[in-house]
Amino acid sequence: MKLFYARPSPFVRKVMVLLNEAGKTDEVELVDGFGGPTAPNADVIAANPIGKIPCLVRDDGPAVYDSRVITRYLDAKFDAGLYPTGDAVWSTLTLEAHADGMLDAGILCVYEVRCRDEDDRSAAWVEGQRAKVSNGLDAVEANWMDHLVGPLDMGQVGIGCVLDYLDFRAEMGGFTDWRVGRPNLTAWAGEFLARPSMAATRPE
Repeated sequence: MKLFYARPSPFVRKVMVLLNEAGKTDEVELVDGFGGPTAPNADVIAANPIGKIPCLVRDDGPAVYDSRVITRYLDAKFDAGLYPTGDAVWSTLTLEAHADGMLDAGILCVYEVRCRDEDDRSAAWVEGQRAKVSNGLDAVEANWMDHLVGPLDMGQVGIGCVLDYLDFRAEMGGFTDWRVGRPNLTAWAGEFLARPSMAATRPE
């Protein structure tokens, strides 16, 4: 299998964390898929017409794309156990979607700087995206801590990727320190972000 990737992408990182946790990093060839919203990678488009990464090219079927689809596929293929069975899976999927929503909003803040001339940027629109991130983090602090301290799953991985991305792109995205006012999330992250799978995939 081949994975179109770019190391700074938090969505790619989710896939890489799963592969690290499963001990299967050698099962997937990494292919540079770097591009942008106005100039996507042509090879990525050939596999995923939307032109977005990550995109997993399988040996025995069509490409799989959207990070949540890829992680679910690889989890099943490698029996990684990062999606629970039964009703518990709905909490995991909801938290993963919650994390992805914050990442979408954060990336849009970064794209506003990277892809628009300064005179074309909308401060109100960017603040709206930052509010989504802040509100999402407040909800994690208030409602999801019991889940975060439970068995490892992709919801936790998603939240970990959000936190590191906000630090990684703090200046470009204009993000405030997510730790302020969120002591429980801060304490959890201190341990979770030190996991070998998270350390090995940290954006750079």
